Amino acid sequence: MPARLRHAEAAFTELGRSVRLVSTVEDAVRDADLVMDFVPDELESKLEIWSLIDRMAPPKTVMCTPSAVLSITDLASCTYRDDRCVMVRGELLGGREVRVLTARGVAKKTRELTERVFEALGHAVVVEGDPDLPMLLKNMGASQL
Repeated sequence: MPARLRHAEAAFTELGRSVRLVSTVEDAVRDADLVMDFVPDELESKLEIWSLIDRMAPPKTVMCTPSAVLSITDLASCTYRDDRCVMVRGELLGGREVRVLTARGVAKKTRELTERVFEALGHAVVVEGDPDLPMLLKNMGASQL
């Protein structure tokens, strides 16, 4: 195991959290309630990893991504689980406030689970609708515009 991963595993253990290291996306998401990607904050990278997660994760899995520039409405519209997709903005280290952004139609359970996860990590959480104008309109019906 590389030194950085060993250090991260030890840090999570000290926090009373568990980390399971795996070598494939399929193994990582097999039993997940919530999956968060940490790929570069660009549309192509996010769509590529979300496509993999969407195909491999069980239907119950909530997909979450940090992004400062993308629209969760866009990303969610490219999945088969748009009611279980959220975005987080803010500093993820240090227990500061984070904003959880949701697209229209997100499930109440999705919002609640995401809020609980970030609160357990020491964050103050504000849940709000997507403030960004979607750019990918191919999967959106006229009623959503």
